[in-house]
Amino acid sequence: QITRTLARANECLACGTRKSQQEPMTTGALIFAFNNEQTDYITMAEWSARNIRRWLNIPTAVVTDVNPRDQRLRGFDQVIPATASAGGTRWFEDYQATVTWHNAGRTDAYTLSPWDQTLVLDADYVVASSQLKILLDSDQEFLAHASAYDITSTNNFSGLNEYGEYHMPMTWATVMMFRRSTHAELIFDCMRMIRDNWRHYKDLYRISSSTYRNDHALSIAL
Repeated sequence: QITRTLARANECLACGTRKSQQEPMTTGALIFAFNNEQTDYITMAEWSARNIRRWLNIPTAVVTDVNPRDQRLRGFDQVIPATASAGGTRWFEDYQATVTWHNAGRTDAYTLSPWDQTLVLDADYVVASSQLKILLDSDQEFLAHASAYDITSTNNFSGLNEYGEYHMPMTWATVMMFRRSTHAELIFDCMRMIRDNWRHYKDLYRISSSTYRNDHALSIAL
């Protein structure tokens, strides 16, 4: 009787240990890629996915509206269908043309990501080293770059580090790292509110351009 009781007790302890063990945190990169009149962002994102796999060794998911049978999508671990959401138009010097800027869906990154920890990158962001692992290895719930500078010291980018008539500090949405948390969710909720009421916030901060930018939404949210 004593032996059976001890056996049952050990079984319960083992069961409790298994339940209390935390599952490993999943990590991946999320890229939003919506083509416009001039730019093939899908091809850019597919090329970026290969670099992410090489340097960071994490899976990638693309949020896009292209045909699911498109061969370029084979380069991603997951494809998340979405409707393109334009934030306005933008002049590109490279094309000498004004094009539609399908950038307004980035605020849904928290909802769409399939991972516990997510690295959100611009489709045209070049990952050429393992430097971004510093973000993934940090203990922060949300990270984004807060300054831009020219590594060649050829140009002065100080004007890029502020926005609006009141020279508010800019935070860049080009690279964002977040973990599932109330803090990160609130940031994206605020970004969505700012996007949906962009005219009000544009006027409030005296931002000259009418085009919605994720950088502005993130900066205001923070």
